[in-house]
Order: sequence, then structure tokens, then C-alpha cells
Amino acid sequence: MFDQNAPALRIGMVGYAFMGAAHSHAWRTAHRFFNLPRTPELTALAGRNAAAVEAAAQQMGWASTETDWHELVKRDDIDLVDICTPGNTHAEIAIAALRAGKHVLCEKPLANSVEEAEEMAAVAAEAAKSGVFAMCGYSYRRTPALALAKQMVEEGRLGSIRQIRAQYLQDWLSDENAPLTWRMDKTKSGSGALGDIGAHSIDATQFVTGQKVTGVSALMETFTKERPVGGDLIGLGGHGAVGDEVERGPVTVDDAVIFSARFDGGPIAVFEATRAALGRKNAMRLEVNGSLGSLAFDFEEMNHLQFYDGTDDAGMRGFHRISVTEPEHPYVGNWWPTGHGLGYEHGFTHQVVDLVTAIGSGTQPTPSFADALQVQRVLGAVEHSAGNDSRWTTVG
Repeated sequence: MFDQNAPALRIGMVGYAFMGAAHSHAWRTAHRFFNLPRTPELTALAGRNAAAVEAAAQQMGWASTETDWHELVKRDDIDLVDICTPGNTHAEIAIAALRAGKHVLCEKPLANSVEEAEEMAAVAAEAAKSGVFAMCGYSYRRTPALALAKQMVEEGRLGSIRQIRAQYLQDWLSDENAPLTWRMDKTKSGSGALGDIGAHSIDATQFVTGQKVTGVSALMETFTKERPVGGDLIGLGGHGAVGDEVERGPVTVDDAVIFSARFDGGPIAVFEATRAALGRKNAMRLEVNGSLGSLAFDFEEMNHLQFYDGTDDAGMRGFHRISVTEPEHPYVGNWWPTGHGLGYEHGFTHQVVDLVTAIGSGTQPTPSFADALQVQRVLGAVEHSAGNDSRWTTVG
């Protein structure tokens, strides 16, 4: 039983858009369903626009606001800094927070370059010696079905892993007139489909299999080279229509990426990530084939896991669907009765649960910055390979 008199864990969050809303919900919710060693408090929210950040704080339940993240990091009433900003700001904020003695949760991918990620991981390793911990927000690994898949691999239900297929398919950039945003500016986002969604697939495969990607051969493509200026601009400049014409700006990231890979335990893999697959809304898919069985997962059916048991009698073989809603399944016992499925937001709540539990026990939460650095090195190798005629590139 956790100490009910333990001090609250006072959270300061930087950023309040899509990820900020998801994280806020998780910080508000986790302790109401899980027994945590410390209760999260939504202490301060930071953003550059005073009016907008104040409105967001009121809507999402934050007690105070800052318009400069430096001031947030300096505050004595903040124990943990949650970073929900574009990738080009991750390193500076995370390093400052860790050196100020604050725990850190940083959205993925960890940084915009391997060099930045290496520095972040080094600072995090030093901070951990003093009991100050950092974790990267790869929330999909907290989906109960994927956590169950990892358990089944560890139990040997698949035998030796042979092949892996990982896809992440979305379609929100299929329309060439979808507006230009910071996610299409390489200086802010680091990459396009590769880092935005492909990073999740890389982390999920390494998490489920317990193995690391060691080499890749890649292709990347940008289908729409220019887009209308408008929407969530964050520093891209421009103001939309000019006379009867629509101002368009350059897209400097990939729309899609495909790469083959090898893992350190011997398996081979194929990865695909795209934001231009019409009809696919959030199809984060993973299939793992082993010598004794196979697993298949699709986030659009997130409460189910497909399992093929190759040890069954020949006449009884076939994929069967596991409904991952039983109290015996990872995380599920703290939620609803059997058959009442979970949603996208629950992965972020489970992320908070695991992070706060680790902090309470004084242990390193996962994925650590070192784990996230490994993913960053894969991203870097993919970009290098794609820029060199798909040449085989060793990770790290």
C-alpha cells in the first residue's frame, strides 16, 4: 500500500495543443483509477500566448500559467516538467529541467537529431544518479493488447522471432490542399511521417520483441511539395490568401517512408509509415512471426490481439482474436467490466501511472531517454539511407 501522506507530484507542462490535451487528461485521471505513490497536481501550464494559455489552463484544469518556459523550470513548486512542444525545443527544455532537479516527461521523438538526443540521454543519466528521472512518451506501448503481446513473446509463445511487419497508416495529408503546419517544417518537426508516426512503430517493435534494430535500407517520398499557408503555423510565416490566389509554402519533410531492417537477435522486418493512405485513419499495425506462432495487432481494433498458435493440432489452427478486456490483462483491471473497451486516451493515463510509480519507488521509468535515443538512431539511419540510394546503413 502506498503512503497516503506522501507529497503531491506537482506538474508543470509546456505546450497545450493536441498532446497537451491528452497529457492533461492523463494527469487529471490516473490517480482516480490507480493507486499511485504520489498524487499528480496540475500546477502550471506554459505557452507563449498569454490569452490562449490562460484559456487552455481553465479548460484543462491547470492552477496557474506562464508565458516563458524558463520561468516554469525555475519554480520551486514544480516537481516534474512535461514537454508537449515541437521537437526542435525538446532538448533545451529537457536539459534545463533536469539540471534544475525536475523529473521530465518528453513527447516523442526525443529530439530532432541524434546529436541532440545523445546530449539529452547523457544529462538524464547523470540526473538519475541523484534520483531525478526522465522518460520519453511512447504511449502506444501502454496499449493493453501490445503489452499483452510483449508478455506472450517473453513467455515463449511465439518461439524464435523470425519476421516483423510494422505499418503506421494515416490519411490526413492525402489532400494536397491541407494547410501547411509546423509538422511539415523540418526545422521544427525533424521529419514527417518518419518521426511523427514511424517512431511509434520502431519503439513498439523493439518493446514487444525485446530486440533492437541494427541496420536499415530506406525510401522516403514527399508527394505534395507545397501546401496552402494557414492553420497551425507556429513560425512558418504567411497569412493565407493573397488576392484571389492562395499563398503556398514548401513542405520540407517526408509524406511517406518505407524501410527494411534487421534486429540484433536475427529477425528481419519491413516498416511503412505514411500520412497519405486514403481511408486509413490511425492504422498502427504490428505483426510478429515466430517459429511457434504469430501475433497481429491493429490500433483501429485496439482492444483485440490476433494470435496464431502453431502448436495446435493441424485441424484446429488459425488466427483467433483475444479480446483484451479481462482484468488479468495489463492495466485493464483498474477500468471497466469485461468487454467494455478502452480508448486512445488510456495509453496516456497508463503512461502517467508507470511514470509516477517509478518515481515513487526511485527506479528508472521506461522508455528512458537512452531507450528513446536508440529510436532516434534508427530514425537517423533511415534518413541517411534514403538520402544515399537506399544504401544499407548501420544504426548507431
